[in-house]
Amino acid sequence: MSRDVFFFDLDGTLIDSAVGITRCVAYALEKMDQPVPPMPELRKWIGPALRTSFTPVFGDAERVERAVELYRERFDVLGWQEHDVYEGIGEVVQDLHAAGHRLAVVTAKNEPHAQRIVEHLPFGNCFEDVIGATPDGSRSHKPELIGEALQRLSLQPEHCWMIGDRRMDIEGARHHAMRNVGVLWGFGGREELTAAGVGALAGTPAELAALLRG
Repeated sequence: MSRDVFFFDLDGTLIDSAVGITRCVAYALEKMDQPVPPMPELRKWIGPALRTSFTPVFGDAERVERAVELYRERFDVLGWQEHDVYEGIGEVVQDLHAAGHRLAVVTAKNEPHAQRIVEHLPFGNCFEDVIGATPDGSRSHKPELIGEALQRLSLQPEHCWMIGDRRMDIEGARHHAMRNVGVLWGFGGREELTAAGVGALAGTPAELAALLRG
């Protein structure tokens, strides 16, 4: 039996977190007297590191840090609960775990927030670890997050897969020469994932399960 290890992104892969993330972004912008963009623009904030998205808006590092603090202020109380689990993905995770595969969550979300979310998922106990961004932003991009996961779990990239919905997931996997699958139910879409050089695409959790079994 294959002993491949599977890294799952969180937002847009396991959970639809659009409501929580966009409300927290809007909260931070409003508190700092910035106009709140329309929802299609706000949805682009789902996936990249917070500082990556706030920097073009505020420019200087001090205001960027303040915006991140405000985002987390609301997320810590409300935002972490504002999500839905994608239908069918829990069964995929549970079946992989039951088959003896090691699983981890690798996300650009602040690690303590990500851990809290995963702990409350009905299938959260299937994951061996949750690797996320450091609060100070020193570890926040997918290549370094995947690198941290490989180191923490004592793994070689050739034994691992990265599963995610955004180009950052695919680019991070390719940085480590790791197999990867882009999922089409999240926030990136076929065009973005294909442009990033995705290894395979899954339109549904059932398709993802078949790809990982194959």
